[in-house]
Amino acid sequence: MFRGRSWGWLCPLLLLAALLVLWEAAVRLAGIPRYILPAPSGIGRELWAKAGLLAGHSLVTLGEIALGLAIGLAGGLGLGVLVFSSRPLERAVMPLVVASQAVPVFAAAPLLVLWFGYGPGSKAAMAAIIVFFPIVVNTLEGLKSADPDLVALLEILEADRRQIFFKVRVPQALPYVLAGVRVGAAVSVIGAVIGEWVGAREGLGYLMMQANAQLRTELLFAAIVCLSVMGTGLYWAVGALERILTPWKKRADINKGVKSC
Repeated sequence: MFRGRSWGWLCPLLLLAALLVLWEAAVRLAGIPRYILPAPSGIGRELWAKAGLLAGHSLVTLGEIALGLAIGLAGGLGLGVLVFSSRPLERAVMPLVVASQAVPVFAAAPLLVLWFGYGPGSKAAMAAIIVFFPIVVNTLEGLKSADPDLVALLEILEADRRQIFFKVRVPQALPYVLAGVRVGAAVSVIGAVIGEWVGAREGLGYLMMQANAQLRTELLFAAIVCLSVMGTGLYWAVGALERILTPWKKRADINKGVKSC
């Protein structure tokens, strides 16, 4: 098991290292100017030299993402539970929720800046919009996935709807909800950065726009690296939270693996 976990980490790291070596060699051999495509070594030097600047803007963007995640999670959970409780409401609301995803996020960004200003509110709102959909859908599907036999057993034992909801539906829906949160956490970075592109005074998106206008491509790539680390970190953090909150899922996976052997 330990060897399998080690290889699971080592394989992507080796692939990343190989890609960076090829990138470095291609830039040097082709003589590509650094303002067009910098080498990984140049990006690394920029990350080190501008660490304080990047950290400050990263904290701003991370705060916007955290606020957007909280808003999207609260709204998504609330609407998911609400539409589950009423079949007519589900038929009325869910098509609108799905249709909202057809609207490009860039189209909503200027309106959010107009409504909430250039501060963190508009960026958090953009992140919340992106997070909202996967959480609503996964919450609804998770609540529907409850074992019907277990629900029927509790009904025979004269359990009320509230008891069935909290003792059966919520625990069985939790993995679905956390899967939605994991996806939302990874893509929430996109919402915050788009909001900063449209109008901001600080944040990694703002820094990227400034670096692009000044042809400081190494700083632009350094900001992209910070965003990638941020999104990946949020994804794995939610995954770790999922393992803590749903230990029965891990035991079920282990038992399934043992049976398959």
